[in-house]
Amino acid sequence: MKFYFPDSQDLVSPTYDFMRDEYVAHRVRQRDDRYAHEVLESAPYHGVLVSKSIVDGSIKGAGKYSAAQRARIYRMGVRRFFRLPDTVETLGDNGAFNYVDEEVPPVTAEQTLDFYDECGFDAGISTDHIIFGYEPDAGESEVEPQWAERRRLTLRLAEQFINATRERRTSVRPVGAAQGWSPASFADSVHALQDMGYERIALGGMVPLKTAQILECLTQIFDVLKPETELHLLGITRVDSMDKFAALGVTSFDSTSAFRQAFMDDRNNYHTKDRAYVAIRVPQVDGNPTLKRAILAGSVSQRDAMSAEREALTALRSYDGSTATRVGCLDALGAYESVCQTKKSYLTAYEETLEAAPWTRCPCNLCQQHGVEIAIFRGTERNKRRGFHNMSVLAQQMSALKATRGDADG
Repeated sequence: MKFYFPDSQDLVSPTYDFMRDEYVAHRVRQRDDRYAHEVLESAPYHGVLVSKSIVDGSIKGAGKYSAAQRARIYRMGVRRFFRLPDTVETLGDNGAFNYVDEEVPPVTAEQTLDFYDECGFDAGISTDHIIFGYEPDAGESEVEPQWAERRRLTLRLAEQFINATRERRTSVRPVGAAQGWSPASFADSVHALQDMGYERIALGGMVPLKTAQILECLTQIFDVLKPETELHLLGITRVDSMDKFAALGVTSFDSTSAFRQAFMDDRNNYHTKDRAYVAIRVPQVDGNPTLKRAILAGSVSQRDAMSAEREALTALRSYDGSTATRVGCLDALGAYESVCQTKKSYLTAYEETLEAAPWTRCPCNLCQQHGVEIAIFRGTERNKRRGFHNMSVLAQQMSALKATRGDADG
């Protein structure tokens, strides 16, 4: 099972000063910053997935790339732009989430292939239109007309796409996009794509589905699946179910879940192979909107806020695992929560995190290099490093599943 990480220009600066919380003056983003595969000892993913809408923008506006970055990826190609090792593959897609509200995709199959060709992707997914809905027992005449039309449109675009790859004799491996609203409709889409000649198929629109529903779809798809056909799950990470997915033909998936939980989840911020811990929130005084408003309103002293912030960081950096320093950390964190007028206290969870101190046992070089800093919820540099750490844990979990599966097969 291969894991692809969807690109959104998530990098960290190797020269960032954690003590002063500042960048060097001459830093240039992307050129000087580093991707996860450059700061970890080994790449935590088998491939990167890059969306055309992220690079080129879409109907909703500009993408994540600056004009200079966009020009550079077209000029250098995706592999050189990301500075990828030979072991990491590249997969392109259209970024259908960015035009989900449109009646039809704002790009053609030819334009999609242009992007893949010019950037030199190993493989690329055909243009599709997402169906967000699940009616497991409904036939085409029983669902919203828009759903049925989106599935038909996705198949028409897939046929145009694979025909274009043949006419150009491109080196980009075509991946057919399958959409549906039920096990039967997904299976029919897969059957149609195989008839067109696709040997790799990406299943889209499944992100909102429960694991049991995904398995229902995969089970029915498996009935029509050819032995040589590979399935890719778009946007799905369900580690506990990966063995079941693999048995039903899934060979790869992509997701930002492990990375984004580092700073988007309320509690599951720092992952280990056994559980997840709450990261310790020490927001910057000048970066916390609630605190800034309170300071401007005069209800909080800026001097007191900066002092409490500094004391919390000092206590964390002095933590040595002893009860005394743990109590000191919790006292300082509690004082800063009060100054920040935090509505929800995390002190009980912080005590668990501090007592376990998982960063002291983690073998990844980010934890070894940064120590407690990686467990502090504070600004993009710490948060993204924690996200990279989480992906390294996911890689370990995937390897463990593979080893277990190998033992079982043996």
